[in-house]
Amino acid sequence: MHRIIEVKPLQNFNVWIKFADGNEGIVDLSDIAGKGVFALWNDPENFKAVFINPENHTISWPGDIDLCPDTLYAEITGTSLKAKEVYA
Repeated sequence: MHRIIEVKPLQNFNVWIKFADGNEGIVDLSDIAGKGVFALWNDPENFKAVFINPENHTISWPGDIDLCPDTLYAEITGTSLKAKEVYA
């Protein structure tokens, strides 16, 4: 599992993420904003409340909302997920 060490919320449901191995970049989350549990982000202040979960080292929001760090890493680096990463 890839470890996130920094996160910053940006406009339009984008987040800047930095991983422990030095890879960093911006992930666009607008495609999930407003859907299901992500309806919480309809209030921009809730989206800005992003933090790094100390237990699983991924980005999270209040209300136990989080995203898979391996998926975020693949998005930033342009790599594909291997089955063992998805099901680990």
